[in-house]
Amino acid sequence: MKERLIKSAKRQIVNETIGKGYHSLLKNIKERIRSAQYEALKAVNKEMIRLYWDIGQMIVERQKGENWGKSVVEMLAKDLQNEFPGVAGYSSDNLWRMRKFYLNFKDNEKLAPLVQEISWAKNIVIMESCRDDLEREFYIRMTRKMGWSKNVLIHQIENKTYKKTLSSQTNFDKAVPVKIRNQAKLAVKDEYTFNFLELGEEHSEMELERAIISRINQFLIEMGGTYAFMGNQYRLEIAGKEYFIDILLYHRHLKCLVAIELKVGEFQPEYVGKMQFYLAALDDTIKLKGENPAIGIILCKEKNRTIVEYALRETKKPIGVAEYKIVTRLPKELKGQLPSPQQIEKLMEKM
Repeated sequence: MKERLIKSAKRQIVNETIGKGYHSLLKNIKERIRSAQYEALKAVNKEMIRLYWDIGQMIVERQKGENWGKSVVEMLAKDLQNEFPGVAGYSSDNLWRMRKFYLNFKDNEKLAPLVQEISWAKNIVIMESCRDDLEREFYIRMTRKMGWSKNVLIHQIENKTYKKTLSSQTNFDKAVPVKIRNQAKLAVKDEYTFNFLELGEEHSEMELERAIISRINQFLIEMGGTYAFMGNQYRLEIAGKEYFIDILLYHRHLKCLVAIELKVGEFQPEYVGKMQFYLAALDDTIKLKGENPAIGIILCKEKNRTIVEYALRETKKPIGVAEYKIVTRLPKELKGQLPSPQQIEKLMEKM
């Protein structure tokens, strides 16, 4: 005990002597170490993807020249596993994936470099789940930008995030700063699926909110996986009166607060006015220096797209209106309403 007190006293004396400069130095060195570790991991991943690409290419070229079939690839897998015992990745199934990987992306100048930015496991998920090149590009860029894990990526694909995001209804074209506009559009979906909630078809707003809070991790994943939870029934005091936002989140990449209002019925135009009030109050009283203006998401059980369009047309604050479902489905009215390929490419340019 005495030795511990002596050490603590010495530490305090040292801290007082060296002052704040030391702590700043320590912080900078730790950040540099973490940065170097991250860059090293990225370099290793890129090299592995290049290796698998090259193996796939060599198999394709030899098959053309030698008329090799399935048995040769299986023999190759066994010989590689014997040569490199304990090294995963050289099974016959994975060698076939390398071949498919090369064939899928060799003629695509845009996707060929992008696949090096995410792990092999995530590339496989995207390659085997998505047939359209624009859809593959979307999930590759979102995985890289949002830091999605393999399980989150699978969840996003299964819930049709690509189509639901590109069909989202917002006023961000005029209400969000240009520097984050595309990223903001990609942060809001047209429909969210809460199949993890233990709710019947009929429920109140309070029941919905409580169910979400009890499953907050799954909720944040469904919202995109890049949010931090700030609180529910978040209190605002304006002119001596109290107001409460159903759920308040913080978007780490957009660097802005995101207010969410839950509505268990059909969208009504007056919801927009209330959300504008909340966003104005957040910007004036809660937003920190350097953060972007707050964004609002109105989550309704149902919405009419035409009514939403009119309601958002003249609004000054950035607001999106989305539906929530307890089971996965893609609304019929969204089919055929995706932006053109050129518009999709432009949306993903700066991701």
